[in-house]
Amino acid sequence: MTMTADPRPFAGEPLALDLLNTRWKEHGVLHDLLDSPDGLRVWLAGRGLADRFPSDEASLQAVLRAREALAAATADPGSPATLRLVDDVLAHGRVRLTLTAGGPGETAEFDDPAWGAAWTAVRDYLRLLAEAPDRIRRCAQPDCIRYFLDTSRNGKRRWCSMALCGNRVKAARHYARTRESQG
Repeated sequence: MTMTADPRPFAGEPLALDLLNTRWKEHGVLHDLLDSPDGLRVWLAGRGLADRFPSDEASLQAVLRAREALAAATADPGSPATLRLVDDVLAHGRVRLTLTAGGPGETAEFDDPAWGAAWTAVRDYLRLLAEAPDRIRRCAQPDCIRYFLDTSRNGKRRWCSMALCGNRVKAARHYARTRESQG
């Protein structure tokens, strides 16, 4: 089978945020990579997860529920409804502690393999919350719906990508100043 390339203009954020970024706008048009099991296969392959998790319809539905839970968690983190959505996804898996030749380890276990990718993405969100909750951001460009983890030294990054959204905002400001000075 030939693997389709990931069509998104912005990929590669931590797993939880990358799942949110499977929906994006381009030239005012909303796109959704996860509109089919094939799109899920592309996303899993791009994250190095295609060998670990299935990309069938059941898995797609689980991943879509995880994306919905993550979208709610970023929009309204403390609401009881949001907490329930996140916990409902997490209820499908658990971590089993192990001892390996290299020392302590963990193994993720799932009640149904279809929930593996969904659970893993939501667990990654918990990791981000533990490590850098104030660095999880939505792009400040008004038409953009992408998320990113601000890894800048000063923590002041505003755009998912300077080349994509930052440049658009700066060009729009420049155009507005030029029109003002001419008008």
